[in-house]
Amino acid sequence: MKILTSYTKFTTGEGERVTFTYSEVSDKGELISQNNRGNFIAIDSELLKHIEAVDKYISNNYLKED
Repeated sequence: MKILTSYTKFTTGEGERVTFTYSEVSDKGELISQNNRGNFIAIDSELLKHIEAVDKYISNNYLKED
C-alpha cells in the first residue's frame, strides 16, 4: 500500500502545483520503498477551493501581524 508522507502546494506559471512524497509498505508492514515523489497541476475546481481554504486559514491564523 502507498502511504502519503508529505505534500506541498506552490504557484507556478501553469497554476497551483502539488508535489507529494509517499512510502510503499507491504501487507505485512514491511517498508518496500520510501521518499517516492510525484506532482500534478490542480485543475479540479473542488480541489482548488480546498487549496484556497488552506491558504486563507494560514494567512488568517499565522501571517497576520498584531
